[in-house]
Amino acid sequence: MNRHTTQSIIGFTRYRSVILVLAIMVFNSCKEEPQLWRVDSQHQVIGDYIANRPDQFSEFGKLVDATGMKSLLNTRGPFTLFLPTDEAMRAYYDLKNANSVADFSDSLLEELILYHTVGAEIETKDIGLGTLQVTNGIGDFLVTEFEGSDIIISKFSKIIDRDVRTANGYIHVIDRVIDPIKEDIYSVIASDPSYQIFSEGLSLTGLKDTLRLISFPYGKSVARTRFTVLAVADTIYQRYGIHDVQDLIAWCGANPDSITYLDNQAYRYMEYHCLNGTYYLSDLNSGIYPILSRDNNISFTIDTDYKINLDTKTGLYTGFHIPASNTPAKNGALHSINDILPVTVPEPATIIFETTDFFDLQQGDYYGKYYMRWWDGENTFEKIKWKGEYLLYYFQPNNSSIMNHDCLSTLGWWSVSITFPKVMKGEYEIYIFQPNWNDVTNCVAYLDGVRTDYIYEGHYGGTGGTGGLQKMADANFTTTAEHTITLRNIVNGMLFWDYVVFEPVKKH
Repeated sequence: MNRHTTQSIIGFTRYRSVILVLAIMVFNSCKEEPQLWRVDSQHQVIGDYIANRPDQFSEFGKLVDATGMKSLLNTRGPFTLFLPTDEAMRAYYDLKNANSVADFSDSLLEELILYHTVGAEIETKDIGLGTLQVTNGIGDFLVTEFEGSDIIISKFSKIIDRDVRTANGYIHVIDRVIDPIKEDIYSVIASDPSYQIFSEGLSLTGLKDTLRLISFPYGKSVARTRFTVLAVADTIYQRYGIHDVQDLIAWCGANPDSITYLDNQAYRYMEYHCLNGTYYLSDLNSGIYPILSRDNNISFTIDTDYKINLDTKTGLYTGFHIPASNTPAKNGALHSINDILPVTVPEPATIIFETTDFFDLQQGDYYGKYYMRWWDGENTFEKIKWKGEYLLYYFQPNNSSIMNHDCLSTLGWWSVSITFPKVMKGEYEIYIFQPNWNDVTNCVAYLDGVRTDYIYEGHYGGTGGTGGLQKMADANFTTTAEHTITLRNIVNGMLFWDYVVFEPVKKH
Protein backbone atom coordinates (compact mmCIF):
# COMPACT_ATOMS: atom_id res chain seq x y z
CA MET A 1 0.00 0.00 0.00
CA ASN A 2 2.67 2.44 0.97
CA ARG A 3 4.75 1.39 -2.05
CA HIS A 4 1.81 1.95 -4.43
CA THR A 5 1.12 5.32 -2.87
CA THR A 6 4.75 6.36 -3.27
CA GLN A 7 4.77 5.43 -7.00
CA SER A 8 1.58 7.38 -7.52
CA ILE A 9 3.10 10.43 -5.89
CA ILE A 10 6.22 10.13 -8.07
CA GLY A 11 4.13 9.70 -11.22
CA PHE A 12 1.95 12.68 -10.35
CA THR A 13 5.04 14.77 -9.66
CA ARG A 14 6.54 13.85 -13.05
CA TYR A 15 3.25 14.69 -14.74
CA ARG A 16 3.15 18.12 -13.14
CA SER A 17 6.78 18.73 -14.18
CA VAL A 18 6.03 17.91 -17.81
CA ILE A 19 3.01 20.20 -17.82
CA LEU A 20 5.11 22.97 -16.27
CA VAL A 21 7.84 22.64 -18.93
CA LEU A 22 5.27 22.66 -21.74
CA ALA A 23 3.61 25.72 -20.25
CA ILE A 24 6.92 27.55 -20.08
CA MET A 25 7.68 26.64 -23.71
CA VAL A 26 4.25 27.87 -24.89
CA PHE A 27 4.61 31.07 -22.85
CA ASN A 28 8.08 31.79 -24.25
CA SER A 29 6.98 31.03 -27.80
CA CYS A 30 4.59 33.95 -27.57
CA LYS A 31 7.47 36.28 -26.88
CA GLU A 32 10.37 34.99 -29.04
CA GLU A 33 10.95 33.38 -32.43
CA PRO A 34 11.86 29.69 -32.21
CA GLN A 35 15.58 29.00 -32.25
CA LEU A 36 16.56 27.01 -35.34
CA TRP A 37 19.30 24.39 -35.10
CA ARG A 38 22.39 25.09 -37.19
CA VAL A 39 25.33 22.95 -38.11
CA ASP A 40 28.59 24.09 -36.52
CA SER A 41 30.63 26.16 -38.95
CA GLN A 42 33.56 23.73 -38.92
CA HIS A 43 31.28 21.03 -40.28
CA GLN A 44 30.24 23.14 -43.27
CA VAL A 45 32.15 24.23 -46.34
CA ILE A 46 32.22 27.95 -47.08
CA GLY A 47 29.51 27.87 -49.74
CA ASP A 48 27.05 26.12 -47.44
CA TYR A 49 27.95 28.36 -44.51
CA ILE A 50 26.88 31.41 -46.53
CA ALA A 51 23.72 29.73 -47.83
CA ASN A 52 22.66 28.69 -44.32
CA ARG A 53 22.79 32.27 -42.99
CA PRO A 54 20.44 34.29 -45.20
CA ASP A 55 19.75 36.68 -42.32
CA GLN A 56 23.38 37.86 -42.46
CA PHE A 57 24.83 37.11 -45.89
CA SER A 58 21.95 36.83 -48.35
CA GLU A 59 23.35 39.58 -50.60
CA PHE A 60 26.78 37.96 -50.87
CA GLY A 61 24.92 34.69 -51.39
CA LYS A 62 23.31 36.25 -54.45
CA LEU A 63 26.79 37.12 -55.69
CA VAL A 64 27.87 33.50 -55.16
CA ASP A 65 24.84 32.24 -57.09
CA ALA A 66 25.20 34.78 -59.91
CA THR A 67 28.82 33.81 -60.54
CA GLY A 68 28.36 30.06 -60.11
CA MET A 69 31.11 30.11 -57.48
CA LYS A 70 29.35 27.98 -54.89
CA SER A 71 30.78 24.81 -56.42
CA LEU A 72 34.29 26.24 -56.00
CA LEU A 73 33.69 27.43 -52.45
CA ASN A 74 32.40 23.96 -51.62
CA THR A 75 35.55 22.20 -52.80
CA ARG A 76 38.33 21.08 -50.51
CA GLY A 77 40.25 24.36 -50.69
CA PRO A 78 41.79 25.62 -48.53
CA PHE A 79 40.33 29.13 -48.81
CA THR A 80 40.08 32.30 -46.82
CA LEU A 81 37.02 34.41 -47.55
CA PHE A 82 36.54 38.02 -46.47
CA LEU A 83 32.77 37.99 -46.21
CA PRO A 84 30.79 41.28 -46.31
CA THR A 85 27.57 41.56 -44.34
CA ASP A 86 24.28 42.39 -46.04
CA GLU A 87 24.60 45.94 -44.74
CA ALA A 88 28.06 46.21 -46.31
CA MET A 89 26.77 44.90 -49.64
CA ARG A 90 23.88 47.41 -49.71
CA ALA A 91 26.29 50.24 -48.94
CA TYR A 92 28.38 49.07 -51.90
CA TYR A 93 25.32 49.16 -54.14
CA ASP A 94 24.75 52.78 -53.11
CA LEU A 95 28.40 53.59 -53.81
CA LYS A 96 28.09 52.16 -57.32
CA ASN A 97 24.60 53.61 -57.97
CA ALA A 98 23.15 50.12 -58.17
CA ASN A 99 20.19 48.39 -56.57
CA SER A 100 21.52 44.84 -56.41
CA VAL A 101 24.08 42.46 -57.89
CA ALA A 102 21.78 42.20 -60.91
CA ASP A 103 22.91 45.68 -61.95
CA PHE A 104 26.56 44.65 -62.26
CA SER A 105 28.20 43.12 -65.32
CA ASP A 106 29.22 39.47 -65.24
CA SER A 107 32.90 40.42 -65.38
CA LEU A 108 32.56 42.76 -62.39
CA LEU A 109 30.66 40.13 -60.39
CA GLU A 110 33.39 37.57 -61.01
CA GLU A 111 36.10 40.07 -60.15
CA LEU A 112 34.27 41.07 -56.97
CA ILE A 113 33.94 37.57 -55.56
CA LEU A 114 37.50 36.58 -56.51
CA TYR A 115 38.77 39.77 -54.89
CA HIS A 116 37.42 38.59 -51.53
CA THR A 117 38.80 35.06 -51.89
CA VAL A 118 42.32 33.86 -51.08
CA GLY A 119 43.54 30.37 -51.94
CA ALA A 120 45.07 29.61 -48.54
CA GLU A 121 44.09 29.34 -44.88
CA ILE A 122 44.89 32.62 -43.13
CA GLU A 123 44.03 33.20 -39.48
CA THR A 124 44.08 36.67 -37.98
CA LYS A 125 47.13 35.74 -35.90
CA ASP A 126 48.99 35.46 -39.23
CA ILE A 127 48.03 38.99 -40.31
CA GLY A 128 50.60 41.76 -39.79
CA LEU A 129 51.24 45.32 -40.91
CA GLY A 130 51.69 45.11 -44.67
CA THR A 131 49.82 42.60 -46.76
CA LEU A 132 48.62 39.03 -46.86
CA GLN A 133 51.40 36.78 -48.09
CA VAL A 134 49.12 35.15 -50.67
CA THR A 135 47.38 37.12 -53.42
CA ASN A 136 43.63 36.97 -53.88
CA GLY A 137 41.81 35.19 -56.69
CA ILE A 138 42.79 37.73 -59.35
CA GLY A 139 46.41 38.07 -58.29
CA ASP A 140 46.18 41.29 -56.26
CA PHE A 141 47.60 41.78 -52.78
CA LEU A 142 45.22 42.67 -49.94
CA VAL A 143 46.74 45.33 -47.70
CA THR A 144 46.52 44.76 -43.94
CA GLU A 145 46.74 47.40 -41.22
CA PHE A 146 45.59 48.04 -37.66
CA GLU A 147 43.44 50.61 -35.90
CA GLY A 148 43.97 49.84 -32.25
CA SER A 149 43.01 46.18 -31.91
CA ASP A 150 40.98 46.21 -35.14
CA ILE A 151 42.31 44.67 -38.37
CA ILE A 152 41.70 46.71 -41.52
CA ILE A 153 41.79 45.11 -44.97
CA SER A 154 42.60 47.22 -48.04
CA LYS A 155 42.49 50.51 -46.09
CA PHE A 156 38.73 50.53 -45.38
CA SER A 157 37.23 47.12 -44.53
CA LYS A 158 37.27 46.16 -40.83
CA ILE A 159 37.12 42.55 -39.70
CA ILE A 160 34.17 42.35 -37.30
CA ASP A 161 34.03 38.58 -36.82
CA ARG A 162 37.35 36.73 -36.89
CA ASP A 163 38.49 33.21 -37.66
CA VAL A 164 35.20 31.51 -38.44
CA ARG A 165 36.44 27.97 -39.02
CA THR A 166 34.80 26.01 -41.80
CA ALA A 167 35.49 22.59 -43.26
CA ASN A 168 37.55 24.07 -46.12
CA GLY A 169 39.08 27.24 -44.69
CA TYR A 170 38.45 30.42 -42.74
CA ILE A 171 35.91 33.21 -43.00
CA HIS A 172 36.53 36.74 -41.72
CA VAL A 173 33.38 38.84 -41.69
CA ILE A 174 33.98 42.46 -42.82
CA ASP A 175 31.92 45.62 -42.49
CA ARG A 176 32.67 46.99 -45.95
CA VAL A 177 33.03 45.47 -49.42
CA ILE A 178 36.60 45.49 -50.75
CA ASP A 179 36.43 47.56 -53.91
CA PRO A 180 38.78 46.10 -56.56
CA ILE A 181 41.77 48.32 -57.30
CA LYS A 182 42.01 49.51 -60.89
CA GLU A 183 44.69 52.21 -60.95
CA ASP A 184 48.37 51.69 -61.77
CA ILE A 185 50.92 52.98 -59.28
CA TYR A 186 51.79 56.12 -61.25
CA SER A 187 48.13 57.11 -61.43
CA VAL A 188 47.76 56.57 -57.69
CA ILE A 189 50.69 58.95 -57.09
CA ALA A 190 49.57 61.53 -59.65
CA SER A 191 46.03 61.63 -58.23
CA ASP A 192 47.35 62.58 -54.78
CA PRO A 193 48.06 66.34 -54.53
CA SER A 194 50.62 65.64 -51.80
CA TYR A 195 53.04 64.31 -54.44
CA GLN A 196 52.76 66.91 -57.20
CA ILE A 197 56.51 67.55 -57.55
CA PHE A 198 57.38 63.86 -57.32
CA SER A 199 54.75 62.81 -59.88
CA GLU A 200 55.91 65.52 -62.31
CA GLY A 201 59.45 64.20 -61.93
CA LEU A 202 58.25 60.70 -62.86
CA SER A 203 56.44 62.15 -65.85
CA LEU A 204 59.33 64.25 -67.20
CA THR A 205 61.85 61.42 -66.89
CA GLY A 206 59.54 59.00 -68.69
CA LEU A 207 59.47 56.62 -65.72
CA LYS A 208 55.70 57.03 -65.59
CA ASP A 209 55.41 54.93 -68.76
CA THR A 210 57.03 52.00 -66.98
CA LEU A 211 55.03 52.49 -63.78
CA ARG A 212 51.73 52.59 -65.69
CA LEU A 213 52.33 49.15 -67.19
CA ILE A 214 50.11 46.65 -65.36
CA SER A 215 50.50 43.59 -67.56
CA PHE A 216 51.80 42.55 -70.95
CA PRO A 217 51.50 39.55 -73.27
CA TYR A 218 53.98 36.84 -72.42
CA GLY A 219 53.94 33.66 -74.48
CA LYS A 220 50.40 32.30 -74.50
CA SER A 221 49.42 34.15 -71.33
CA VAL A 222 49.62 37.58 -69.70
CA ALA A 223 52.33 38.53 -67.19
CA ARG A 224 51.88 40.97 -64.32
CA THR A 225 54.28 43.78 -63.45
CA ARG A 226 55.22 44.59 -59.85
CA PHE A 227 56.77 47.81 -58.51
CA THR A 228 57.42 49.63 -55.24
CA VAL A 229 57.68 53.43 -55.11
CA LEU A 230 59.12 55.43 -52.22
CA ALA A 231 57.40 58.77 -52.74
CA VAL A 232 58.46 62.15 -51.36
CA ALA A 233 55.75 64.63 -50.42
CA ASP A 234 55.86 68.27 -51.50
CA THR A 235 56.16 69.41 -47.88
CA ILE A 236 59.48 67.54 -47.57
CA TYR A 237 60.86 69.06 -50.77
CA GLN A 238 59.91 72.49 -49.47
CA ARG A 239 62.23 72.00 -46.48
CA TYR A 240 65.07 71.95 -49.01
CA GLY A 241 63.85 75.04 -50.88
CA ILE A 242 62.38 72.89 -53.69
CA HIS A 243 58.99 74.31 -54.73
CA ASP A 244 58.48 72.77 -58.17
CA VAL A 245 59.94 70.13 -60.43
CA GLN A 246 62.37 72.58 -62.03
CA ASP A 247 63.79 73.29 -58.57
CA LEU A 248 64.18 69.52 -58.09
CA ILE A 249 66.08 69.17 -61.38
CA ALA A 250 68.37 72.01 -60.33
CA TRP A 251 68.87 70.47 -56.88
CA CYS A 252 69.98 67.24 -58.59
CA GLY A 253 72.50 69.21 -60.67
CA ALA A 254 70.97 67.79 -63.83
CA ASN A 255 70.78 69.02 -67.41
CA PRO A 256 67.05 69.65 -67.99
CA ASP A 257 67.46 68.90 -71.71
CA SER A 258 68.50 65.25 -71.18
CA ILE A 259 66.30 64.27 -68.27
CA THR A 260 65.07 61.08 -69.96
CA TYR A 261 68.59 59.63 -70.23
CA LEU A 262 69.73 56.97 -67.78
CA ASP A 263 72.90 58.83 -66.78
CA ASN A 264 71.10 62.13 -66.11
CA GLN A 265 71.25 63.02 -62.40
CA ALA A 266 67.53 63.85 -62.21
CA TYR A 267 66.63 60.58 -63.91
CA ARG A 268 68.93 58.77 -61.49
CA TYR A 269 67.27 60.48 -58.56
CA MET A 270 63.71 59.62 -59.60
CA GLU A 271 64.63 56.04 -60.52
CA TYR A 272 66.33 55.60 -57.14
CA HIS A 273 62.85 55.76 -55.57
CA CYS A 274 61.45 52.97 -57.77
CA LEU A 275 62.11 49.33 -56.93
CA ASN A 276 61.66 46.12 -58.84
CA GLY A 277 58.99 43.96 -57.20
CA THR A 278 56.11 44.78 -54.89
CA TYR A 279 57.08 45.16 -51.23
CA TYR A 280 54.61 46.08 -48.55
CA LEU A 281 55.94 46.71 -45.05
CA SER A 282 55.47 43.06 -44.06
CA ASP A 283 57.56 41.99 -47.07
CA LEU A 284 60.64 44.03 -46.19
CA ASN A 285 63.60 42.35 -44.55
CA SER A 286 67.01 43.71 -43.64
CA GLY A 287 69.10 43.72 -46.80
CA ILE A 288 69.49 45.49 -50.11
CA TYR A 289 66.86 45.83 -52.83
CA PRO A 290 67.58 46.76 -56.48
CA ILE A 291 66.14 49.80 -58.22
CA LEU A 292 64.55 49.45 -61.66
CA SER A 293 67.79 49.46 -63.70
CA ARG A 294 69.59 47.34 -61.07
CA ASP A 295 72.50 49.78 -61.36
CA ASN A 296 72.12 50.64 -57.69
CA ASN A 297 70.47 49.36 -54.53
CA ILE A 298 68.56 50.65 -51.55
CA SER A 299 69.35 49.27 -48.12
CA PHE A 300 66.65 48.40 -45.60
CA THR A 301 67.26 47.68 -41.93
CA ILE A 302 64.27 46.37 -40.02
CA ASP A 303 64.64 46.52 -36.24
CA THR A 304 62.98 49.16 -34.05
CA ASP A 305 61.88 50.98 -37.20
CA TYR A 306 61.80 50.58 -40.96
CA LYS A 307 65.13 52.20 -41.83
CA ILE A 308 66.25 53.16 -45.34
CA ASN A 309 69.99 53.53 -46.01
CA LEU A 310 71.01 53.42 -42.36
CA ASP A 311 74.41 54.99 -41.71
CA THR A 312 75.87 52.71 -39.07
CA LYS A 313 78.38 55.38 -38.02
CA THR A 314 75.92 58.21 -37.41
CA GLY A 315 72.73 56.22 -36.89
CA LEU A 316 70.92 58.44 -39.41
CA TYR A 317 68.41 56.99 -41.86
CA THR A 318 65.32 57.79 -43.91
CA GLY A 319 62.10 56.40 -42.47
CA PHE A 320 58.52 55.79 -43.56
CA HIS A 321 55.50 57.92 -42.88
CA ILE A 322 53.48 54.87 -41.85
CA PRO A 323 49.91 56.29 -42.08
CA ALA A 324 50.49 57.28 -45.72
CA SER A 325 52.41 54.11 -46.63
CA ASN A 326 51.23 50.65 -47.64
CA THR A 327 48.97 52.17 -50.30
CA PRO A 328 47.98 49.54 -52.86
CA ALA A 329 47.96 49.94 -56.63
CA LYS A 330 47.08 47.41 -59.30
CA ASN A 331 50.76 46.89 -60.06
CA GLY A 332 52.58 47.84 -56.89
CA ALA A 333 52.90 49.33 -53.44
CA LEU A 334 53.25 53.03 -52.64
CA HIS A 335 55.06 54.22 -49.51
CA SER A 336 55.53 57.74 -48.21
CA ILE A 337 59.00 58.47 -46.81
CA ASN A 338 60.00 61.18 -44.37
CA ASP A 339 63.04 62.66 -46.14
CA ILE A 340 64.30 63.49 -49.62
CA LEU A 341 66.36 60.26 -50.01
CA PRO A 342 69.30 61.32 -52.19
CA VAL A 343 71.07 58.83 -54.42
CA THR A 344 73.80 57.02 -52.52
CA VAL A 345 75.64 53.73 -52.74
CA PRO A 346 74.58 51.79 -49.66
CA GLU A 347 77.08 50.08 -47.40
CA PRO A 348 78.05 46.59 -48.63
CA ALA A 349 75.58 43.93 -47.54
CA THR A 350 74.99 40.24 -48.05
CA ILE A 351 73.13 39.42 -51.27
CA ILE A 352 71.15 36.20 -51.68
CA PHE A 353 69.76 35.13 -55.04
CA GLU A 354 67.45 32.14 -55.36
CA THR A 355 67.92 29.98 -58.44
CA THR A 356 64.15 29.98 -58.98
CA ASP A 357 63.74 33.76 -58.70
CA PHE A 358 63.63 34.50 -62.44
CA PHE A 359 60.74 36.11 -64.24
CA ASP A 360 60.35 33.61 -67.08
CA LEU A 361 60.56 30.61 -64.73
CA GLN A 362 57.90 32.09 -62.45
CA GLN A 363 55.32 32.51 -65.22
CA GLY A 364 54.44 28.81 -65.36
CA ASP A 365 51.40 27.35 -63.60
CA TYR A 366 53.72 24.97 -61.79
CA TYR A 367 55.51 27.75 -59.89
CA GLY A 368 54.96 27.35 -56.17
CA LYS A 369 52.69 24.34 -56.78
CA TYR A 370 54.32 21.23 -58.23
CA TYR A 371 57.32 19.68 -60.02
CA MET A 372 58.15 20.64 -63.60
CA ARG A 373 60.79 19.09 -65.90
CA TRP A 374 62.46 20.67 -68.96
CA TRP A 375 64.68 19.14 -71.66
CA ASP A 376 65.94 22.03 -73.79
CA GLY A 377 68.94 23.47 -71.94
CA GLU A 378 69.58 26.31 -74.39
CA ASN A 379 66.19 27.81 -75.18
CA THR A 380 63.90 27.26 -72.20
CA PHE A 381 65.05 30.23 -70.08
CA GLU A 382 66.99 33.40 -70.73
CA LYS A 383 69.34 33.29 -67.72
CA ILE A 384 69.36 29.56 -66.89
CA LYS A 385 71.22 27.12 -69.17
CA TRP A 386 72.20 23.49 -68.67
CA LYS A 387 73.76 20.44 -70.23
CA GLY A 388 72.46 17.05 -69.24
CA GLU A 389 69.30 15.01 -69.50
CA TYR A 390 66.90 17.47 -67.90
CA LEU A 391 66.38 20.30 -65.42
CA LEU A 392 63.74 19.96 -62.71
CA TYR A 393 61.77 22.59 -60.82
CA TYR A 394 61.81 20.86 -57.44
CA PHE A 395 58.95 21.87 -55.14
CA GLN A 396 57.94 20.51 -51.76
CA PRO A 397 55.47 22.74 -49.87
CA ASN A 398 56.29 21.38 -46.41
CA ASN A 399 60.06 21.15 -46.84
CA SER A 400 61.75 23.82 -44.73
CA SER A 401 65.30 22.75 -45.65
CA ILE A 402 65.11 24.70 -48.92
CA MET A 403 64.28 28.41 -49.23
CA ASN A 404 60.64 29.03 -50.14
CA HIS A 405 60.22 25.27 -50.61
CA ASP A 406 61.76 25.14 -54.11
CA CYS A 407 65.08 24.78 -55.95
CA LEU A 408 66.54 23.54 -59.25
CA SER A 409 67.57 19.91 -59.59
CA THR A 410 69.10 17.49 -62.06
CA LEU A 411 70.64 14.01 -62.13
CA GLY A 412 73.47 12.16 -63.86
CA TRP A 413 76.31 14.04 -65.53
CA TRP A 414 75.45 17.71 -65.88
CA SER A 415 76.46 21.37 -65.81
CA VAL A 416 74.10 24.20 -64.87
CA SER A 417 74.85 27.87 -65.60
CA ILE A 418 72.87 30.72 -64.06
CA THR A 419 73.39 34.40 -64.81
CA PHE A 420 72.39 36.25 -61.67
CA PRO A 421 71.17 39.88 -61.50
CA LYS A 422 73.59 42.77 -61.17
CA VAL A 423 75.87 42.86 -58.16
CA MET A 424 77.40 46.14 -56.96
CA LYS A 425 81.11 46.43 -57.57
CA GLY A 426 83.30 45.28 -54.71
CA GLU A 427 85.08 42.31 -53.20
CA TYR A 428 83.01 39.22 -52.35
CA GLU A 429 83.15 35.64 -51.15
CA ILE A 430 80.61 33.55 -53.05
CA TYR A 431 78.75 30.63 -51.47
CA ILE A 432 76.44 27.97 -52.88
CA PHE A 433 73.66 26.32 -50.90
CA GLN A 434 72.30 22.82 -51.42
CA PRO A 435 70.39 20.93 -48.70
CA ASN A 436 72.16 18.30 -46.61
CA TRP A 437 70.66 15.39 -48.53
CA ASN A 438 72.46 12.11 -49.17
CA ASP A 439 72.13 12.24 -52.98
CA VAL A 440 73.86 15.66 -53.37
CA THR A 441 77.14 15.04 -55.18
CA ASN A 442 80.50 16.79 -55.64
CA CYS A 443 80.87 19.57 -58.19
CA VAL A 444 83.21 22.36 -59.27
CA ALA A 445 82.32 25.99 -60.02
CA TYR A 446 83.09 28.47 -62.77
CA LEU A 447 82.68 32.22 -62.25
CA ASP A 448 82.12 34.06 -65.54
CA GLY A 449 83.67 31.12 -67.35
CA VAL A 450 86.78 30.78 -65.16
CA ARG A 451 87.23 27.72 -62.96
CA THR A 452 87.51 28.53 -59.24
CA ASP A 453 89.72 26.77 -56.69
CA TYR A 454 86.87 25.20 -54.72
CA ILE A 455 84.99 21.89 -54.80
CA TYR A 456 81.46 21.64 -53.49
CA GLU A 457 81.34 18.44 -51.43
CA GLY A 458 78.13 16.49 -51.06
CA HIS A 459 77.27 13.23 -49.32
CA TYR A 460 77.13 11.28 -52.56
CA GLY A 461 80.60 12.43 -53.61
CA GLY A 462 82.18 10.02 -51.14
CA THR A 463 84.61 12.53 -49.66
CA GLY A 464 82.86 13.14 -46.37
CA GLY A 465 80.99 16.21 -47.64
CA THR A 466 77.84 17.40 -45.95
CA GLY A 467 76.16 19.74 -48.41
CA GLY A 468 74.76 22.96 -46.97
CA LEU A 469 76.33 26.37 -47.52
CA GLN A 470 79.85 26.08 -48.97
CA LYS A 471 82.26 28.65 -50.36
CA MET A 472 82.82 28.32 -54.10
CA ALA A 473 84.60 31.48 -55.26
CA ASP A 474 86.41 34.71 -54.38
CA ALA A 475 85.72 37.76 -56.53
CA ASN A 476 86.71 41.38 -56.88
CA PHE A 477 84.16 43.00 -59.19
CA THR A 478 85.36 46.30 -60.63
CA THR A 479 81.99 47.20 -62.14
CA THR A 480 78.34 46.72 -61.25
CA ALA A 481 77.24 43.92 -63.54
CA GLU A 482 75.60 40.51 -63.93
CA HIS A 483 77.70 37.44 -63.26
CA THR A 484 77.35 33.83 -64.37
CA ILE A 485 78.02 30.90 -62.06
CA THR A 486 78.33 27.40 -63.51
CA LEU A 487 78.27 24.19 -61.48
CA ARG A 488 79.56 20.96 -63.04
CA ASN A 489 79.60 17.65 -61.19
CA ILE A 490 82.73 15.53 -60.91
CA VAL A 491 80.96 12.55 -59.34
CA ASN A 492 77.79 11.16 -60.93
CA GLY A 493 74.83 12.23 -58.81
CA MET A 494 72.24 14.89 -58.11
CA LEU A 495 72.11 18.68 -57.88
CA PHE A 496 69.64 20.57 -55.67
CA TRP A 497 70.79 24.16 -56.21
CA ASP A 498 68.79 26.40 -53.92
CA TYR A 499 70.55 29.77 -53.81
CA VAL A 500 73.83 31.67 -54.07
CA VAL A 501 75.25 34.13 -51.53
CA PHE A 502 77.49 37.09 -52.33
CA GLU A 503 79.16 37.99 -49.02
CA PRO A 504 81.07 41.33 -48.99
CA VAL A 505 84.63 41.07 -47.71
CA LYS A 506 84.91 43.33 -44.69
CA LYS A 507 87.83 45.73 -44.72
CA HIS A 508 89.71 46.14 -41.45
